Amino acid sequence: MPKRLTIASVNVNGLRAATKNGMAGWAGERRPDVITMQEVRAPDELVPGLIDEAAGPGWHVAHAECSAKGRAGVAVASRTPITASRSGLPKRRGSAAYDDSGRWIEADIDTPDGKGLTVVSCYVHTGDADDAARMAEKLAFLDAGARRLEALRATGRHVLLTGDLNVGHRELDIKNWKGNIGKAGFHPDERVWFDHLLQKLGWVDIGRHLTGEVPGPYSWWSWRGKAFDVDTGWRIDYHIASPELAARAHSHTVDRAPSYAERWSDHAPVVVEYRW
Repeated sequence: MPKRLTIASVNVNGLRAATKNGMAGWAGERRPDVITMQEVRAPDELVPGLIDEAAGPGWHVAHAECSAKGRAGVAVASRTPITASRSGLPKRRGSAAYDDSGRWIEADIDTPDGKGLTVVSCYVHTGDADDAARMAEKLAFLDAGARRLEALRATGRHVLLTGDLNVGHRELDIKNWKGNIGKAGFHPDERVWFDHLLQKLGWVDIGRHLTGEVPGPYSWWSWRGKAFDVDTGWRIDYHIASPELAARAHSHTVDRAPSYAERWSDHAPVVVEYRW
């Protein structure tokens, strides 16, 4: 197990498309130890081979396929062995219904301090502020995720939530925040969930912790118009760590493509180096 662990998280917007459009160039240059992926959109049997194409051989893979073909799907690929993996979120009797198909995967890997690390790759759907049922489903999924994180933390392991959470927590996280007040992705209830996770439960948003009070850095830009060129983006891709792991976070980088033409997803990888 290396004493420096580089973990990259990215919504690949379809792993087959990302592979075709140049993900291998990024992976070869960056050489992360762990890659967490969202919106994989591929069946279980194809994912290991696609990851080999996209990032070279030698990966241990945990993948949760979506029941709807061509939708969602999350994965964790690790250079070191994955000792156990689990998919989906436990449901509580009487809690609001939510769909976790292909949206939550946990992978356990060893760490030099012996505590071990559970890495989660999570994909939260966009939601719709004009559709009460759809927003309730999104919030129920987020609440279930917070409960699961607390359960994992109680085991004494390091825990890291990564992924496309489809929520801009603060005004600094969205370039056009004024135009998105009350909309899905910047809805008050979503932002309160973030407040609870970070302020009440003590989890750490590594991006904000290491980059400080600055706009972004954004990780998603629309394909349309000049959003990418003028950096009108959203910071919706996160590393959220248990406090003990957060203390080991050394650097945070968004690997923004050099140009629009060189993008292989509408999201950019969010990369954090952890040191032991």
